[in-house]
Amino acid sequence: MEVLITTNGFKGTWPAIEYGAWLGATLQLPVTLLGISEKLNSAQIDDHHPLEDLFSQAVEMFQQHGVQFNLEIRNGAAEAVIPIRAAQREFITVVGPLGRPQIRRWLYGRSIHRLIEEIAGPIVYVPEACLPLRNALICIGGLGYEVTAESLGMRLAGLSQAHVTLLHVIPPMDLNYPSARNVHKGGKHLAETDTLPGRALRRGVDLAQAQGLEATLKIREGTIVEEILTEIKSGQYNLVCMGSPLSAKSLRQMYAPNVAAEVAEVAQCPTLVARHRRED
Repeated sequence: MEVLITTNGFKGTWPAIEYGAWLGATLQLPVTLLGISEKLNSAQIDDHHPLEDLFSQAVEMFQQHGVQFNLEIRNGAAEAVIPIRAAQREFITVVGPLGRPQIRRWLYGRSIHRLIEEIAGPIVYVPEACLPLRNALICIGGLGYEVTAESLGMRLAGLSQAHVTLLHVIPPMDLNYPSARNVHKGGKHLAETDTLPGRALRRGVDLAQAQGLEATLKIREGTIVEEILTEIKSGQYNLVCMGSPLSAKSLRQMYAPNVAAEVAEVAQCPTLVARHRRED
């Protein structure tokens, strides 16, 4: 496993570089800083390319953290280049806002949606670095999609001795299945029930205790994205961890919201998203 930090020269990607350096140092992983040279006119470049300053500052930070690092520059659009590079090795990919104009976001959607759908490995979206890590939120869905994100989040929390909150959101019951009724019946005591979310919450507590961490359980009821964002705003979290069943080749994205991407684009702290892998 390695850390792939990405930047297109936009100053808003600096928190991602800072966070990637911290990840590399904390997990003792080598770091690759990927600079994407997108089409710029001479007025935007001025006397030098915007990547130059970021690379210079990044090298100094890597050296301060004592991490092994590699520098790369590739040409093209970041949304196309990053998934290709991320697929070439087992990376934790760290990205930040790419500075797209409002009209482009309106026409094509935010870049984080596409990146989460196309990158198979863990991805961390960093609008703000929010270091040191003191309070982590791990979202537990109960279907197993969260296992990879939960494992990595617990590891980071353990190394930082951060407090962990395990959150499950009970959505409105659209279909009257027995399993759905049992979840709604469990309510605030869901972790004590023999339901999929209940077992997942208990497993999360066991993982936290194995790391020597305190874990708090929270149950919310309502629309999943809205409830997660409400919890983030009220909890002063430094990191949010979520699973995702989506991929660019999945039909699910045609009828279900990309919950992880919708949370990541609004949350003002780093969001770790890891797609479910069968071997997990």
